Amino acid sequence: MLMGAISGSLPWFTLTVLQNKLRILSHVDDTFAILHTHAFAGSLGGILIGLFAVPKLSRLFCMVPDWEKYIGLAYALRTGQTSAGLRQMGIQLIGILFIVCLNIVATSLICLVIKLFVPLRLSEDELEIGDDEVHGEVAYALSNEGDRFENPKVNSMYDVDEYPSVMSKSTASYELHMV
Repeated sequence: MLMGAISGSLPWFTLTVLQNKLRILSHVDDTFAILHTHAFAGSLGGILIGLFAVPKLSRLFCMVPDWEKYIGLAYALRTGQTSAGLRQMGIQLIGILFIVCLNIVATSLICLVIKLFVPLRLSEDELEIGDDEVHGEVAYALSNEGDRFENPKVNSMYDVDEYPSVMSKSTASYELHMV
């Protein structure tokens, strides 16, 4: 329960408080808070496992004869097995470092392959004109006050409407166009 409370609080704290205060986090384009949810909470979970690993549970999950050496640092300090606890904490930190490096390499390779076919970033001119002009809709529109569906976007590649036009606002029925 303690691990869950700590791991649940850290992503919230980094997203709501540190996101705007730390310069490096303010430059991260992370719409879905993946960095906070997976990287920070996952790393903290790994560290907390290295801290609180119970040897008897390690025996059940690892099924190895020398289960006593798989002990969290907190239990190791209590029982006088400090070197075993530090060893487990080191294993956890190496695991976190491995996953971070694997993600950096894999994501970079994927982006390099995608970059061969399409640009990964809009030009400065396209960035300045805004979401409505580039995508045909406003990002994060929390209400339906605009004319989002009254003026459907036309797909210039096939010269067809991407959204069906509205027949009646009150009945919310749509007229489908067959091409």
